[in-house]
Amino acid sequence: MSPTAVEGLDLPALERFLAVAVPGFQGNLDARLLTGGRSNLTYLLTDGTTRWVLRRPPLGGLTPSAHDVLREYRVMAALSGTDVPVPRAVAHDEGETLGVPFALVEYVSGPVIRTEDELHALPQADIDRCAYALIDVLARLHALDPEAVGLGAFGRPRGYLGRQIRRWNDQWQRVGTRPLPDIDTLHTRLAAIQPAESGVSILHGDFRIDNVILSPDDPADVRAVVDWEMAALGDPLADLGLHLAYSDPAFAPVLTGSAASTSPRLPGADGLLDRYATLTGRDLSGFSFYLALGYFKAAVIAEGIHARYLQGVTRGDGFEVVGEATAPLAAAGLRALKG
Repeated sequence: MSPTAVEGLDLPALERFLAVAVPGFQGNLDARLLTGGRSNLTYLLTDGTTRWVLRRPPLGGLTPSAHDVLREYRVMAALSGTDVPVPRAVAHDEGETLGVPFALVEYVSGPVIRTEDELHALPQADIDRCAYALIDVLARLHALDPEAVGLGAFGRPRGYLGRQIRRWNDQWQRVGTRPLPDIDTLHTRLAAIQPAESGVSILHGDFRIDNVILSPDDPADVRAVVDWEMAALGDPLADLGLHLAYSDPAFAPVLTGSAASTSPRLPGADGLLDRYATLTGRDLSGFSFYLALGYFKAAVIAEGIHARYLQGVTRGDGFEVVGEATAPLAAAGLRALKG
């Protein structure tokens, strides 16, 4: 890694912060960008002895509420010690050091499966075990008592579904770069058929295979769940719906066109839903609404990334194709409601 300037970070200012906030910090900080542009910017930091991960908001964009790094820091701190694995929270800053908030957590070693090629390098039995392990983790998360882990006041859990429908429609109004009637129709139908909520749980809000760190020795051993910026309290089936919407091939352009989450070698939705229902005892008879809501959110997420690409504030490769996902995802949401 290079000690020279890293876009989005002020290394001398970070060194001063870490010298105060992190016991044993050795100085001479190096950093490199791990991922950025689709979501929060993620950096690997080291002082030559210890490694950390720093998350800060994107360099630009129109959806600031979707990039709340202090929110995700609070969730990871609360989940420490539960049976939902997360990186250890180390320190956070509200904006005094870098001009924007950031969160610092421990570095957790292990593979992150992002592409189909990475997933397909595994035997089919391991792919199946990994997919079901993710459902197991999601079920454990949804079983936690928010009050018991200090997240009882994390938000307004009641009325979550209605707020989600309104919020993502509002996001569309902010980030939409072209007219798309299917989005408007999907929003109208979701608002019209919104069901009673199935319960209140801690939600990850962006749960998919590339947001977990696995054991190098066992792809069914989840060492840490990361990227909690969209966490909330609300209806747990919304988490499950988005997780399955991410498995649609229409979502692949959002993750550079070769997304592990959209691989045809992953187990089908029916088996995953059966696993979740067995573990949680939840009634999934009205799941089509939650799947359609997941597609609605995924479509708006794709458009938000596309808008940032058009603004020239994304970093990395593959952003030129993300906008191709928006319309197919919206159409898939409408099909889910007809199924």
